[in-house]
Formats: sequence, structure tokens, C-alpha cells
Amino acid sequence: MKFVAESIIRYCEAFSKPEEKVLAELERETWLKAMYPQMLSGHLQGKFLSMVSAMIQPEAVLELGTFTGYSAICLAAGLREGGVLHTIEADEELEELIRKYIRKSGMEKKIVLHIGKAETLIPKLNRQFDLVFIDADKTAYPEYYKLVFSKVKKGGYILADNALWSGKVLEEKKDEETRGIHKFNRMVTDDKRVDNVLLPLRDGVMMVRKKV
Repeated sequence: MKFVAESIIRYCEAFSKPEEKVLAELERETWLKAMYPQMLSGHLQGKFLSMVSAMIQPEAVLELGTFTGYSAICLAAGLREGGVLHTIEADEELEELIRKYIRKSGMEKKIVLHIGKAETLIPKLNRQFDLVFIDADKTAYPEYYKLVFSKVKKGGYILADNALWSGKVLEEKKDEETRGIHKFNRMVTDDKRVDNVLLPLRDGVMMVRKKV
């Protein structure tokens, strides 16, 4: 399901700052080499993530679901001096491609890549984060939220991609992935510890601010 006409998307891209050369190259290579290349954040969402990061100027960011590294590079662009982004990817076959573009973007000192399951690795990260971006296994969104919440600083943010899941969240009969996303959306909305807004950007972005 397309929430916005393709012509409107192209207009938005035309009147947004151009995609950085290394990101455009990464997008092309992702479509050539990766399975499900549509999982890549892309120009508009990438600019949104960069803008959010630049506004927050985080000291530490956590990303769940690196894929080929596009969103990690965008988020890392807004880090304050000395800041770091930890990104977790379950698919070890993507590691070479991810590291290639971390190097090409000049982000080696800002991005720390972890290969493995987020459920295992999150508890081992002994630090607090200003910003968390969730874009991994959709069935596990509720569990990810529980795992990262205590690691988010008061006043920090959680962003979750695919919160509309091509409109499937509206369907009465939901598959397992859709149920996971819908449960997450309900969990966040019912959580008195946060403020939140669900944005119809691309495939839906849930934006959460931790109040306590």
C-alpha cells in the first residue's frame, strides 16, 4: 500500500537537500546485492533521521537492524563531538557491505557494528542512550521496547520504523508480524511514561519521548 502518491514523494525529494554521494552509492549497491532492498531507509527517511539526530545532538545512539548501513550513517551524522552509534544486525552476510560503507562515509570512529541477535546483545550494552531506532524483526517490537526502555535517558527518544506495515495494522485478521507491530503501537500509546506520535512517513514512524 502506498500512503502518498509517487509523484508527491518525488516532489518532496526534489525539495529536500540532495542525497549524499556515499548514500546514493550505498542505495544502488543495496538494490544490486541485498535481498529485500526495499528495507533500506532511502532519501526522505534518511534525511528525517539525520534531521532528528542533528536536533537532539545525541552522545549515544542505539540502532536495532542495520541492514546495509544507510540509516546508521544518517543517524551518526548528528552525533555530538565524541558521540557513538551502536548498531546491531542479525544477518552476518551483510557485515562486509556494512563495514565497506561505514569506511566510505568516514564514520569508523562513530559507528560500532555488532553482529548477532538484538535480544542477546542489548543487555550487554552497559550505557544509556539519547536515541534508539528500532527497525528489526517486527514480531519482536514489543520485546525490543521492553529491553531498551531502561537504557534510554530521561528526555530521550525512541523511533520505530514500519509502524504502519503497509496498512496491514488496519486489517482485522493480522499476521504474526502485523500483530507484533500493532501490539507495540498499543503498548507505547498506553505507556504513561512516554509521549508519542505516529507519523505516516514512508511506512510509518512511531516517535516516542521518554518522560521519566
